[in-house]
Amino acid sequence: MTKKSEHNLPKPNKHIIVVGAGPGGLTAAMILARRGFGVTVVEKEKQVGGRNAALHLKKFKFDTGPTFLMLKDILDEVFEEAGRHSDSYLDFVKLEPMYHLQFNDLTISPTSRHEDMRAQIQKHFPGQEAGLDRYLQKEKKRFEHMYPCQQRDYATFGRFFSREFRRALPYLALGRTLIGVLGDYFKPEKLRLAFTFQAKYLGMSPWECPGAFSIISYIEHAFGIYHVQGGLSEISEAMAEVVKEHGGKILLGAKVRQLILEGRAVRGVELENGKKLLGDEVIINADFAQAMTHLVPPGVLRKYTPQGLQKRDYSCSTFMLYLGLDKLYKMPHHTIVFAQDYRTNVDDIFKRKKLSNDVSVYIRNASVTDPSLAPKGQSALYVLVPVANLSSGIDWAKEKDAFRAMVLKTITTKTPMKDLEKHIVVEKVITPADWEADYNVFYGATFNLAHSLKQMLYFRPRNRFEELEHCYLTGGGTHPGSGLPTIYESGRITANLISRQHGVSFVSKNLVT
Repeated sequence: MTKKSEHNLPKPNKHIIVVGAGPGGLTAAMILARRGFGVTVVEKEKQVGGRNAALHLKKFKFDTGPTFLMLKDILDEVFEEAGRHSDSYLDFVKLEPMYHLQFNDLTISPTSRHEDMRAQIQKHFPGQEAGLDRYLQKEKKRFEHMYPCQQRDYATFGRFFSREFRRALPYLALGRTLIGVLGDYFKPEKLRLAFTFQAKYLGMSPWECPGAFSIISYIEHAFGIYHVQGGLSEISEAMAEVVKEHGGKILLGAKVRQLILEGRAVRGVELENGKKLLGDEVIINADFAQAMTHLVPPGVLRKYTPQGLQKRDYSCSTFMLYLGLDKLYKMPHHTIVFAQDYRTNVDDIFKRKKLSNDVSVYIRNASVTDPSLAPKGQSALYVLVPVANLSSGIDWAKEKDAFRAMVLKTITTKTPMKDLEKHIVVEKVITPADWEADYNVFYGATFNLAHSLKQMLYFRPRNRFEELEHCYLTGGGTHPGSGLPTIYESGRITANLISRQHGVSFVSKNLVT
């Protein structure tokens, strides 16, 4: 690629429309605006962020969705490619321990300090500590071979069967599950679960998730986990600021009714108020299946028809509690409470698609790290419970209250928050039905299309959308997939594709694209 300094960037005089101000769309928008493109981001809500937006309840502030920041280097890189430094906008705190894993008979506090992690394994699982050394060594190689495959586009089959992919093939653990791969290092099931529960980040079961995703826990142990003061929603706010600093526009409260098509070419978008915005390229950052079902006129799509989309594999959903408390509990920043029979709980979600009697619960008690989220002495408690998506047929209008009561009982029984309920001063509940109705998430599948082998890389919806011309995708429903770092990569891949399409030279650390 031809490299030019920032002072010699061309002015392509091309207009890019971004549908949705989620993290993927904002990443692409700020990079393209930096490279001289005219950029307009249209967002149906009154604030940016999508599922990465802030949620305000009186004086309490929550992140709507993501709460773990992994691979901070990727975020730093996309800011650099937008001509900025992330540290100038955001206050990062590295968390040690990263989180606490609470089983019925023991608690593990994983840390990226390898000697401390080794000592914990030796204490709780004597004789298994050597497995950590093997894990770090082998998974480092897997990560180094696989991550370049995540960074390239798959616009053609040739781009799929690349040199990077051929080199990565021996590391893909084809035919193996995540829990099986971790069995190469650790024998006790609870120790394996400490390195495989991350399948939930993809909305999958560790007993079904492809083994190659063992790199997720490796990323945590190798690079650590971060919190952003003010919440991870501050990342999207910072990106939006960068877009505007480079002359881009962000239209809030601007819901898109449909794409404007000439044949199979996308020419722009029509808003709900009837206004039409025309552009040279359109980036869709909305939930993929929802967008294809509602933004594209019937009969246009062939591969991703509404009927075909219903047959795709989707992630699980989540039941959410956002609780403003008049008390601050001395609990860790992140806690995962495992169901006593975790396998049964997971199978209830993914196989039987029913509500469990014994659930696993993720709790973020971020106020112990970040006093900006709640009034002094109070706290903003975030609770997430993985549940089946709406293909289950669960009637959430009927089940909501009882399920909420069970979740709170689980917390008060299994954590130090014994008196939690009497300290709730404000709350919001989001069920899978709410994810679909209020947040436009297809099937309420909060982690989007499942990351099964048949829906990965070349087989996932592509960043240059294969069904329409002048149409690009970014976000969790396209390549490389769910999770903030991969969504940032999707935005960067799309920005690079559009830049090449219009002959704009650029410097990118994502050299494989």
